[in-house]
Amino acid sequence: MGGLLISGGRVVDPASGMDGIGDVAVLDGKIAAVGTRLGSAERVIDATDLVVAPGFIDLHAHGQSIPADRMQAFDGVTTTLDLEAGVLPIASWYKRQARQGRVLNYGASVNWAFARISAMTGSNEESSLEAFGRAMRDRRWVENVASEIEVSGILTRLENGLNEGGIGIGILNAYAPGAGVQELTAVCQLAAVHNVPTFTHVAYMSAIDPESAAEAYIRLIGYAGATGAHMHICHFNSSSKTDVARCAALVAKAQAQGLPITLEAYPYGTGSTVLAAAFFSDPEFEARNGTGYDSVQRVADGRRFHDRAELLAAQAEEPSTLVLWHVLDTENNAHHRDLLDMSVLYPGGAIASDAMPWTLSDGSVYTGDAWPLPADATSHPRSAGCFTRFMRHWVRERQAVSLLEGVRKCALIPAEILAASTPAMRAKGRLAPGADADVVVFDFDTLSDKAEFSAMNRPAEGVRHLVVSGVPVITDGVLDLAARPGQPVRRES
Repeated sequence: MGGLLISGGRVVDPASGMDGIGDVAVLDGKIAAVGTRLGSAERVIDATDLVVAPGFIDLHAHGQSIPADRMQAFDGVTTTLDLEAGVLPIASWYKRQARQGRVLNYGASVNWAFARISAMTGSNEESSLEAFGRAMRDRRWVENVASEIEVSGILTRLENGLNEGGIGIGILNAYAPGAGVQELTAVCQLAAVHNVPTFTHVAYMSAIDPESAAEAYIRLIGYAGATGAHMHICHFNSSSKTDVARCAALVAKAQAQGLPITLEAYPYGTGSTVLAAAFFSDPEFEARNGTGYDSVQRVADGRRFHDRAELLAAQAEEPSTLVLWHVLDTENNAHHRDLLDMSVLYPGGAIASDAMPWTLSDGSVYTGDAWPLPADATSHPRSAGCFTRFMRHWVRERQAVSLLEGVRKCALIPAEILAASTPAMRAKGRLAPGADADVVVFDFDTLSDKAEFSAMNRPAEGVRHLVVSGVPVITDGVLDLAARPGQPVRRES
């Protein structure tokens, strides 16, 4: 027979509940069979003593480039989606990705922030990290309630994006805290009409009222209840910060009442964003967040800020600069480790990286073809080791969840979150005949993240083989530099 046979591995498929020795046959980009003694094939991967699982699906990845794909491939990812921020316009972005080719499957939501920027400032720049930083200099879209005409323009741009195949609406509410409830209600109503999720970075993240994380979640729960929109909470850990327990109780009660709310988290206590983010310039930043300005660290050179004046000066000069925000001290504080556990292990929650672009020492985003990445390429370690870190620490070392449940959180749950709105996702996150042949084969005993805050661009270890759309991308731990099998994930236009 032709095709590919992954033979003799420990097949772990949370959709069927299978966890046992078997074979997976691949033909024409699809899984043809799962079982034992499936025969021969044109190409055989010997998976003896290795785990064979559906490829991990990242709902929250901002890199969206060849170098970002390659780093995520070693993290076990086969599908990488930018849903929290998204892109705008949609059609031209998908065309550009197809033209250049991608290593992993890719897709994006419609970017509410850029719809707001365009409708309220007149700018028609395409969404990008650099354009986002520049737009932060015009505070109208950040701080102002939109007029009726502006709301109409925002909704028109969002609906155009949905009609072009955008996977829901990405709502960066924390970056435009001035947005009114009427506007956001209308955005959620639009999502409900089109039967797509919203992916929300909640408006507030403080542990104290007013404008606390709890208030932000109450708003989000209200939007779900009042509009019927599927509200997905992005990076529950970094949005909830030290008030995770209170916020988790609110969300769990809302879910128990049947409201369409889902969430994700990443396994780090440190976040990352652009320096221009509105919450950094809050005059009460230290009191509201329980951290000093030295908790904010520039990615490119590791410099930590000393005070508000220094941070504001840097915001004005270099708004697009990527920074780390050290919020939870999981190395030294047991309570903070417990808070991270509450986020990462939240029942039914997905693992998602919030992977950032790779930037060079001059501050530019790296999109080149070098492998390994240039020595000065930096990002958050989650851009290289999110899923392997979760599998290593929470599944293998601590046995906080089983291997089957760990794979569920990394592959099946993300697919199920999107299944109702994006039919293409119904064929992902599972090992079954007819499913997409997106498969990760790893050594469970050695699977591990290697990226650290002092050495960010180290690929993860332990992924021995990675198959995307039926095409091997990693074979025996070696990356195929020419491989570009990534397929678009989008809704029908």
